[in-house]
Amino acid sequence: MKYAVLNLPCVSDTQLQYSSKLVTAFPHSVYAWLGLRPCIAQHTAGEHAALQRWAVGRTTLVEIGVAEGVSALALREAMSPDGTLYLIDPFHLSRLRSLNFTRRAAHRIVATCRRGEVVWIDKFSLDAAKDWKEPLDLIVIDGDHSEKGVENDWNNWSRFVKPGGIAIFHDARVFEGGWTTPAYGPVKLVDRLFRKDTSPDWSIAEEVHSLLVVERRK
Repeated sequence: MKYAVLNLPCVSDTQLQYSSKLVTAFPHSVYAWLGLRPCIAQHTAGEHAALQRWAVGRTTLVEIGVAEGVSALALREAMSPDGTLYLIDPFHLSRLRSLNFTRRAAHRIVATCRRGEVVWIDKFSLDAAKDWKEPLDLIVIDGDHSEKGVENDWNNWSRFVKPGGIAIFHDARVFEGGWTTPAYGPVKLVDRLFRKDTSPDWSIAEEVHSLLVVERRK
């Protein structure tokens, strides 16, 4: 098993259950890097399938917030064979950057698929956006989960999404059996932007568990 997804229902975001018991036995990322447990997905199987559906045929994709790389793997497995997937994460939470096993585990699992090209950007999304010029087919926003942090990512990156392109927010819906609450930053932002018609150039395309998918109108 390459990865373990979240099981539902979840009591809370501090009591998450995974499809592999090895996650509980070996929680640290070093065990994923060593291959002693699967990489941890921060999403459900339904969300994983949705990421792959929306990635099909896309040629320029960005993910903000990579963690152990399972959502990045989903995107890479489905994107266009001549596509490029840009993965943005500073992996700044490790005490010793040279021994950052979350980063190592992510690189390892994403490399199990050879489809297209992957470009790793070890920066905060704000810094990566400063020099960005490439039009995007799809972006996944799953970095800073504060309302201001998510809004900054949206403001910095949404302008690059092509008409007909897709933006996907994680942890952005309250759903039955889920872990999110109305206080979550992504939940508050997408409610304000897309449920109150304050973003007329965008429309909601799909909602799956905590994922909200929006499409830029053509």
